Amino acid sequence: MRLIALSKLACEVSDAGGLGFIGAGSDVSTLAAELENVRQSHQDAKDVLPVGVGFLLWAGDQLLHDALPILEQHIPAAVWLFAPRESEQLVRWTQETRRVTRGKTKIWIQIGTVADAVEATETCEPEVLVVQGSDAGGHGLEKCAGLISLLPEVADAVEALGKDQDIRIPTLVAAGGIVDGRGAAGALAMGAEGVVMGTRYLASPEANVAKGYRDAVLKASDGGVTTERGKLYDSLRGTTDWPQRYGGRGVLNESYHDAAKGMSVEENKRLYEDALQTGDEGWGEKARLTTYAGTGVGLIKDVKPAANITEEVREDAKRILKRRSDMIT
Repeated sequence: MRLIALSKLACEVSDAGGLGFIGAGSDVSTLAAELENVRQSHQDAKDVLPVGVGFLLWAGDQLLHDALPILEQHIPAAVWLFAPRESEQLVRWTQETRRVTRGKTKIWIQIGTVADAVEATETCEPEVLVVQGSDAGGHGLEKCAGLISLLPEVADAVEALGKDQDIRIPTLVAAGGIVDGRGAAGALAMGAEGVVMGTRYLASPEANVAKGYRDAVLKASDGGVTTERGKLYDSLRGTTDWPQRYGGRGVLNESYHDAAKGMSVEENKRLYEDALQTGDEGWGEKARLTTYAGTGVGLIKDVKPAANITEEVREDAKRILKRRSDMIT
């Protein structure tokens, strides 16, 4: 949720008992200010701030160089590492983050395949693996499994590592298509120890999105057919630095349909740039601007404070799991 999940959203989630993340992404120019906002609103926090920070590793070594002094000054509870160009970047980020935060910051690494999960566990020994399935909104692997098969296979693979090698076995949290207590309960039943939500928080007042974007999320339905992962929206937005294996899942709109009919990228970009000048009217099924969202988007019907979303999903998941447990016993 680069540029969308800032300190306000992260704090609301954390204050409600979750762990909110600031999406620094590929640019740390405002990160120190965002973390200072967290510190000002949580002056009882001693060393470690009650939020995490997410980074896009494809941005290169300069991002690491720029981020380290900030992490040293404002120690976050966790650092979330995603989308390296090569696996050695994960090792460098892990080692350097642990060094400057004196081991106080937990390492979260997002993966989308069993092979990546095994490699990250062996080389970095993260505290957490974020297991992202194909239903996730925004950027993820263009080729990966859904959570229902990916999560159990990852769990088996890292458990086997623990038996064969003397290394840390990470906690697994599930990501991709989870927007309510039912999805959270399902992920926990499959072996996750927590869940990640992104798309659901787009419909919160704390998310840094335009009203048109939020309205497009609320109007979308049947996300399996009305969203798609690919590179078109990156081409139109000029965000083409992502490694080849990644694409962005967004709600289908006129930009997508015109491309499918054969419109040139140049013409499509021109129309996209025109749409940028129309404000909130630029988003929607009959408009052109990118609405990144996961396949669970059709389950989102209303805007709620991020704290309420966090509490509701947690309590609904607990009720569902208890009810199923009572039925079995």
